[in-house]
Amino acid sequence: MQDEKIRVAIIGYGFVTRHFHIPLISSVEGLELVAVGTQRPSQVGLDVSTVKVLSPEAAAVSDAVDLVVVASVNESHFKFAQLALEAGKHVVVEKPFTPTLQAARELADLATRAGRHLSVFQNRRWDSDFLTIQDAIRNEDLGEIVHFESHIDRYAPQVPDAWREEPAPGAGTWFDLGPHVGDQVLLQFGLPDTVTASFAQQRTGARTDDWFTVILSYGQLRVVLRGAQLVPGFGIRFLVHGTRRSVVKQGQDIQEHQLLAGMTPEAPSFGVDPDCAYVFDPGNHPGERRAVQATRGDQSQFYVQLEKAIRGEGPNPVAPPEAVALIALLEAVSTSAAEGRTVALPLTEHERAAFEGARRTHL
Repeated sequence: MQDEKIRVAIIGYGFVTRHFHIPLISSVEGLELVAVGTQRPSQVGLDVSTVKVLSPEAAAVSDAVDLVVVASVNESHFKFAQLALEAGKHVVVEKPFTPTLQAARELADLATRAGRHLSVFQNRRWDSDFLTIQDAIRNEDLGEIVHFESHIDRYAPQVPDAWREEPAPGAGTWFDLGPHVGDQVLLQFGLPDTVTASFAQQRTGARTDDWFTVILSYGQLRVVLRGAQLVPGFGIRFLVHGTRRSVVKQGQDIQEHQLLAGMTPEAPSFGVDPDCAYVFDPGNHPGERRAVQATRGDQSQFYVQLEKAIRGEGPNPVAPPEAVALIALLEAVSTSAAEGRTVALPLTEHERAAFEGARRTHL
């Protein structure tokens, strides 16, 4: 396979497939999209002479496929990932990985037994806003970080008629947006000591949570995650306080808007964020701030790194222990919100060690 392209099938042909997976995969020289698995083949607007349209089950096990991307509805992630791994395929699963921690553990174990790469599409690791904050923490002499706040807000006042809005495992705003902010925090700080959370249903007709606030405790450090669907005016994306300086990033990453507008990852301006971060130093005049140029984002790096991993040339960009830890976080937060108490992540010592080992490959 070293000199051949890795053949990719995508299961599911919704928004994320059309606007994220297809353009990002197409931008990587060593990957080739060869099939789409969907129950609605008439909706596939691809060149059918080069891309086969199959049933989801057929795409998962096709002999003409090396890598299967599972981008179907949340409740089907486990089924199709299991089929593909048992057929000897490498697998990418759209976030959230699985609806339950037990299912995540089973897929991770299956990937180990099969000797195949299993990864989760945590593309937000390569957002410009997050990369900018990471660079500021490394380079701007903030001191010891004591407060880290991450907001991911939307304005969707009407509850859509969509499967995400129906009460079920893996539904709701926390399981929709939490995988973005939760994965970033686990990557930056590791596993928290405890989590404390509150959920709400704020929109008329909401049947699942559409607002969350989560506090993760790391010794003296507090990490606050916020997300909501009723935010007409956007405030901050990140706020970080250190013992010497603070940094704030207001504007969100623009890659989604660029992809929706038809821009490809190869474009010179792709991922270029015009919104600066600002560093505040108490030694300066009150309110004085210093602009820090935003770091360029590049979500195609997920597939660039995955291709290298499959060829044995680098680490898995999001390894199974990281995926299991994130589902443990999602579950712990849901338990905390439902029961009104502080909760520790339900991970074994072996799982914690495996997570830290995988995390270190990215640092």
